[in-house]
Amino acid sequence: MRRSASEEAPFPDCLPREPAMPLFWKPYKSEVTNFIEELKAKKPSLEAEQRAGRALLWDRDLNRQEQAEWQDAKVPQQPYVYQTKA
Repeated sequence: MRRSASEEAPFPDCLPREPAMPLFWKPYKSEVTNFIEELKAKKPSLEAEQRAGRALLWDRDLNRQEQAEWQDAKVPQQPYVYQTKA
């Protein structure tokens, strides 16, 4: 037995068939993004200052010998720190 076109459709004909709305109807920018963009516009040197600060604290050459000495000088911690040595 053959079905009619209305029976094959996933939705009944009584429901309106509107075109699907696109995922992003208008470009969205969060408040945080707007704030950062305004901050960068007001202070163009901000990124350079951030990079300089990072270089000051994190981007350093490591001295392998000093690191090895530091590791060797560590004292192992006992499993339960509040337990007195018996």
